[in-house]
Amino acid sequence: MMNYPRSPKALLGGIAHIGRFIDKIRLRHAGKIQDYNYITVGFDKYLVDFLQIDPKAFEQRVLAGGTDEDLLAWVKANSRKPSDQEIAQWSQGLLTSGPKDDAARQRFQGRLQEVATKRGVPVTSLPPVSVWADVIELDEGRL
Repeated sequence: MMNYPRSPKALLGGIAHIGRFIDKIRLRHAGKIQDYNYITVGFDKYLVDFLQIDPKAFEQRVLAGGTDEDLLAWVKANSRKPSDQEIAQWSQGLLTSGPKDDAARQRFQGRLQEVATKRGVPVTSLPPVSVWADVIELDEGRL
């Protein structure tokens, strides 16, 4: 059974993706998801940039152990302290973002094709999705 990080839609402190980011750090260091985008790209980078946290310091804090609440407290103490409204807007934006240009649309279709190939089905048989978060959900079998 493959260990997947939790969904980017799982909110922690109202923040999308942060629970997933915590899981990715743990799974990567356990040698389970070497091929995943990590810290410098994708949603990880978007999250780090939004919170303005030091990703290496956060990684070390996660690996030191503790609950989601402990890690959220660290983030609150070490981030730029966005308001609840900013967090809600940012999370909504992350979860509803789709490909913005032709290159991104090609990457998006490529990811869908990979999912279809893994499942052994034609890409047209996958549930219709238009946002990046749903490609992750599809890929990890939550959709």
